[in-house]
Amino acid sequence: MSITKSNNIKAVIMAAGKSTRTYPLTVTKPKPLLKIANKTLLEHQVEALSGLVNEIIIVIGYKQEMIKEFVEIILKKKYQSLTFTFIEQKEQLGTGHVLTILEDKISDVDEKFLIINGDDIFVKEDFEALLKEESGFLVYNVDDVTPYGAVIADTKNNFISIHEKPSKPKSGLVNCGAYLFTRDVFKFKNEVKKSPRGEYEIVDFLVLLAKSKKVNVLKVVRASAWFPISFSWSLLDVNSHFLEQLSQNNISNEAVIEKKVTLKGNIVVGKGTLLKSGTYIEGNVIIGENCTIGPNCYIRGPTSIDDNSKVGNAVEIKGSILGNKAVVGHLSYVGDSVIGDNVNLGAGTITANLRHDHNNIKSEIKGSLIETGRRKLGTIMGDGVHTGIHTSINPGGKLWPNTTTIAGQVVTADIKGEI
Repeated sequence: MSITKSNNIKAVIMAAGKSTRTYPLTVTKPKPLLKIANKTLLEHQVEALSGLVNEIIIVIGYKQEMIKEFVEIILKKKYQSLTFTFIEQKEQLGTGHVLTILEDKISDVDEKFLIINGDDIFVKEDFEALLKEESGFLVYNVDDVTPYGAVIADTKNNFISIHEKPSKPKSGLVNCGAYLFTRDVFKFKNEVKKSPRGEYEIVDFLVLLAKSKKVNVLKVVRASAWFPISFSWSLLDVNSHFLEQLSQNNISNEAVIEKKVTLKGNIVVGKGTLLKSGTYIEGNVIIGENCTIGPNCYIRGPTSIDDNSKVGNAVEIKGSILGNKAVVGHLSYVGDSVIGDNVNLGAGTITANLRHDHNNIKSEIKGSLIETGRRKLGTIMGDGVHTGIHTSINPGGKLWPNTTTIAGQVVTADIKGEI
């Protein structure tokens, strides 16, 4: 599908919220700027929308200046055919509240507009399929709908209702957070009331709309086509998926590869990066620009290392995400972990990533230990963390931005800082 002058379609990305479930990563940056395969969530979304819409409206609130700056410096240069505009959601009163403040911004839309969650990644094929409808939303089939809302539709995929958090586990369809509306949805803005959790829900607009017209329920094109970023460790699964898509090596001509470096699998290396002698990399791995790797280190995929990072002598990194300007000191091990920007791991820092009983790792969210669904999970470190030499971190442990450890410290519980 391509855009013509008469086909004026806009997309709205809801990016205003403050995500506490992805702490400590989102203490210092908004969730849409978290990175997967060295690209922000926002970049992945815009990439999927490009060629299908001609304007993207980003709803901003929490740390909005960071999003504005990123759009100005990166996205406007990369996607020059797209117009980017912003609307501030001064109070984060829910997804339905976004619709109530949008009407004036899209008054010139001839036909329809997309509106999507700012913390979910979709593929272009789903947006293309959705845009063929008049009104509708994307759904995904899961084994247990109890943590979500079960979407109820008839045999012709007409939306009927949503059964919120049913008590008995059962398979069914859940809402993915990508919607297609026409302007007639705005007529319900005075009818929708706050939900029990004190927010206006976009699904309430859907329910009212479905009483007057067909609202199509559209399944995502394939099982790997929708990626909700619910928790900080969700990044690891999505990072793995994107790295699996690498089909060949892409080594910059401006990278320096010393003798006795071994590259196996599909490897991406950015310009200005130095791979020192004895470095052994098993793909799939992405290494950004101006990094220094080695000597004598072992990097196993799926791993992404962002720009300006340093990995020292005899370091092993496995299945992890390293942020911009991250430094991993010699003789360290980082496994199944997410490491923020400007983190400095002292020599001999070890992340434990597997329980002795091999049960799934649990991690603390808002004072309660919750199931991560991962048998292997190391640490989640916010931006600016510094560890002392020989720090050991138990599986699932999190360190808040700018926190520190002393030499030889064993981290048995989250180290929290100021929020």
